Amino acid sequence: MTKYEKIQSQLKSSPKVWLVTGVAGFIGSNLLETLLKLDQYVVGLDNFSTGFQRNLDEVKAIVTEAQWQRFQFVQGDICDLDTCKSVMKHATAGDVNYVLHQAALGSVPRSIDDPINTNKSNIDGFLNMLVAAKDAGVDSFTYAASSSTYGDHPALPKVEENIGNPLSPYAVTKYVNELYANVFARVYGFKTIGLRYFNVFGPRQNPDGAYAAVIPKWTAAMIKGEPVFINGDGETSRDFSFVANAVQLNILAATADDGAKDEIYNMALGDRTTLNELFVGIKDALKENGVQYNDEPVYRDFRPGDVRHSQADIAKATRLLNYIPEIFIQDGLNISIPWYLGSR
Repeated sequence: MTKYEKIQSQLKSSPKVWLVTGVAGFIGSNLLETLLKLDQYVVGLDNFSTGFQRNLDEVKAIVTEAQWQRFQFVQGDICDLDTCKSVMKHATAGDVNYVLHQAALGSVPRSIDDPINTNKSNIDGFLNMLVAAKDAGVDSFTYAASSSTYGDHPALPKVEENIGNPLSPYAVTKYVNELYANVFARVYGFKTIGLRYFNVFGPRQNPDGAYAAVIPKWTAAMIKGEPVFINGDGETSRDFSFVANAVQLNILAATADDGAKDEIYNMALGDRTTLNELFVGIKDALKENGVQYNDEPVYRDFRPGDVRHSQADIAKATRLLNYIPEIFIQDGLNISIPWYLGSR
């Protein structure tokens, strides 16, 4: 039995109270689904700036009625400190034990277009949540950091201790989160864990809008028979990781011993896939589900703020948190495609 399986069994027998910010978003709603299936109590916070009611409705349809009754939703903004403080208690189950802070304005291009609001949500909002969690005396605070923090550091794979200069306002905000978290450990003794996400994908990841991530955007285009645009020559590579792996690492981090806290961990698969390889992988997954896409991709200029290659070293997360990725990229695509076909 893996450490993750043991933790799931323990949580089932002894339910805890979890706060998930950004609960109506892609990763947040997947965390909610898993936690409710484990019979946990969950407080969810979202302002619907990038999350959707349909994600919550989908979780409600998947879990049992009894499990859904353990969920308490609060519509509110992390930029309001009073709201952050108010969600530290579940109406029926009591004080929050574990915080999983996912709320943020994501996307490198969005941050370039709108650095002010990116800063407000990702720095001011983060600090509000950090203060509220510290004051509430929660058992753990796990937050979504970002691989963008590695910036222009050229070495591969990416090791947590070695970062470069940030290449976007988004990357700046995520690095500031890490600095604040470390200072809170030093000044207040409030130790947290940051998870640097590397290109997480899966069901409920929004395919629409100017800031959609590459996998949902390409999948939606192929389903519609529309052109797929690749920025650059297609040899840009990323460490794509299925969302179930992110859920696993969040739960392992939340329940970790103090010795593993006040740390940053890479959340990834530990592998690299080029955009050209990804294009073929999505085509193959669609074909398995009866959708044939015959067009070639359209290549265009590189996108400002993007790094050329990204791959994580996950040894630290494996060693200190017992993280073992369960689903690899093609299997993840095969799981995701039916959801995208059903959501169109």
